[in-house]
Amino acid sequence: MQAKEAADQLGITQRMLRHYESEGLLEVARSVNGYRSYRVADLRRAGRIRDFIAIGFSTREIRGMAACLSDEGAGPCEGGIALMQEKLAHIERLQSELDERRAAVLARMATLQDSLADKVDA
Repeated sequence: MQAKEAADQLGITQRMLRHYESEGLLEVARSVNGYRSYRVADLRRAGRIRDFIAIGFSTREIRGMAACLSDEGAGPCEGGIALMQEKLAHIERLQSELDERRAAVLARMATLQDSLADKVDA
């Protein structure tokens, strides 16, 4: 299968497929004319890469989970759970920070609204 069809099937761009390849996450065979030729296993691997990126992993982090990308690693893979737990902890820290910022903005808004109301009443 050629790049356009593979990208369409995965719901990503051909550029993303090339990016996965340039990052060392995906190795694609070439046909005689030099075009990339995607096998079904390549599509499964690219789909896993896409899914990891969608949940917040960088290509560098995904490279560290290479065993989780192959068909052989489709189930539990060494280190995958630990890396996902680290990612989850990071997301939870970010969520906590955002919650604190949100509370600060709401408090500041309330203060500003109160001061505007005081001016109108005066």
